[in-house]
Amino acid sequence: MKLLMIVLPGMIAVLFSLNLAVAAPSNMQDSSRHLYDRVMEEFKHRDYVAALAGFRFFLELHGQSSLAANAQYWVGECQYRLGRYKEALKSFYNVVSYYPLSPKVAASTLKIGQTYTRLKDHEKAHMMYERVVDEYPESAEAELARKALDAAAMRDEEPTPQLTGNGPPD
Repeated sequence: MKLLMIVLPGMIAVLFSLNLAVAAPSNMQDSSRHLYDRVMEEFKHRDYVAALAGFRFFLELHGQSSLAANAQYWVGECQYRLGRYKEALKSFYNVVSYYPLSPKVAASTLKIGQTYTRLKDHEKAHMMYERVVDEYPESAEAELARKALDAAAMRDEEPTPQLTGNGPPD
């Protein structure tokens, strides 16, 4: 309830400032961009709870806009930053599934890998990092995926301590 009291006044102010009830179709793109930008400011200020509510609200109002895939990605990013990893996975998978031509697919695939890493599911994380490298080899996301794969390889190669019997006497 407290969250609703924090987020609701801001959303109402956005609605009134956009005059969505009387906006002509040609103005809808401008209003969707304005709302998206306002919510992105919340994210940039690290108010992930407000940004999460704002991006969800954006998707309700503008789910068919050209910014919908981006908003879905940022829903996942907010959830990830709030430690809600299972919810974040679903959101990132939604980008990949419902917006396959979006420029956010590579970033979403990388974030799926990072989320699996956080959930300690290293096999699935590895698979997603490899997918990023294979499907988007020249992207910034591929570079991050390569680093994650290298770090995982280093972690897997660390020797485990052996008991040799040469320790201090009892």
